[in-house]
Amino acid sequence: MTPNPSLALREPSERVGRGWTASLSLANGAIWVGWYGPLQILLAVQAEDLAPAGTSKETVLAWVTGVGAVVSLAANPLFGAVSDRTTSRWGRRTPWIVAGTAGGALSLLLLSAADSVWWLAAGWCLVQLTLNAAFAAVTAAVPDRVPRLQRGSVGGWLGAAQLLGVVVGTGLATAAGGTGGGYAACAVFTLAGVLPYVVRHRDLRLSVADRPPWSLRGFLAGFRLSPRRHPDLAWAWLTRFLLNVSNSLVLLYLLYFLRDGLHRPDPDEGVLILTAVNGATMLATVVVGGAWSDRTARRKPFVMWSGGLMAVATALLALWQTWPGAIVAAAVLGIGFGVFTSVDFALMTDVLPTAADRGKDLGIINVANSLPQVAAPALAAPIVTHLGGYRVLYLTAAVIGLAGAGLVTRIKGVD
Repeated sequence: MTPNPSLALREPSERVGRGWTASLSLANGAIWVGWYGPLQILLAVQAEDLAPAGTSKETVLAWVTGVGAVVSLAANPLFGAVSDRTTSRWGRRTPWIVAGTAGGALSLLLLSAADSVWWLAAGWCLVQLTLNAAFAAVTAAVPDRVPRLQRGSVGGWLGAAQLLGVVVGTGLATAAGGTGGGYAACAVFTLAGVLPYVVRHRDLRLSVADRPPWSLRGFLAGFRLSPRRHPDLAWAWLTRFLLNVSNSLVLLYLLYFLRDGLHRPDPDEGVLILTAVNGATMLATVVVGGAWSDRTARRKPFVMWSGGLMAVATALLALWQTWPGAIVAAAVLGIGFGVFTSVDFALMTDVLPTAADRGKDLGIINVANSLPQVAAPALAAPIVTHLGGYRVLYLTAAVIGLAGAGLVTRIKGVD
């Protein structure tokens, strides 16, 4: 390492402007459009059309999305690590944002033409591979450029864009008219959404002298983060993982809970109403919570209280099993998760061990978002079926959420 490292490896001190934040948030939202247009609508339609005789559409959809989730778990830290070592004239992150979204758009178009389950699975894996390359680079741009006491605000805007990306992706997939039109609309939006950032904002370059020597053994060893050497990062990862497991347990069987537990006459409409309530309160708090934590220069109390609110909302579903109770729980859950989304992102960037590995380390941290989608079904199914039903499921989720919120106190390097 040279005595004067390049700007890409220094701790940022100059605040970023609104234009930079808005364009990076738009790029982040565009990537989520590319994911959630297929996840919410298009893959389910194709799974029903392509399911072989004797195989249910639910099984096909679960298999396709499960294989894609495995690709996502590996791709995010991998591309984060590769971007950490990139010495392009266009910077460390921008080449992967461009390549990832361009590849993602092409993969979405390829997916639209799937005429077999194997093609459907391969196409979705390509979408996950390419868009995770872009997503890893987008998230790593925050610790590269944003000073610590602005990361809560920026994280809030990224969280809001993520939420809107889910809505826009679902809307495009629904309104475009047909599977092919839905995929084309999502592909165009994903590609166009990153252009303002890559065209208007120059990325920081990593000098060749600052890039560590290449070693396959060293590269692979870098993906193992030792809890003993980096305890703050380990506790922060576990906090995020547990709170996301709790949230996933709430959402996984929501449709079945409304139909079988509350006996709603139209459970589909009920899910839509609860999702809208949850999204509205989350959108109302995601930016405010991050900005508030920046002003107070504190992170842990916000994570603790937001995790506590999420646990209260989950407990309400267990103890107040009525339709009004579900609406109140959805609103409280949105308030808590909105604050948690922005402040926890800032907390994670604050405990990154080294500037040279920001992309890789954030990729490993992002596994705490994806892995609960795999863990939650394995935990929820036996509870609902054999261990007490939905009341026990939601009480379990509340306990897991409280445990996650409490563990944030073990982080010592952040106020």
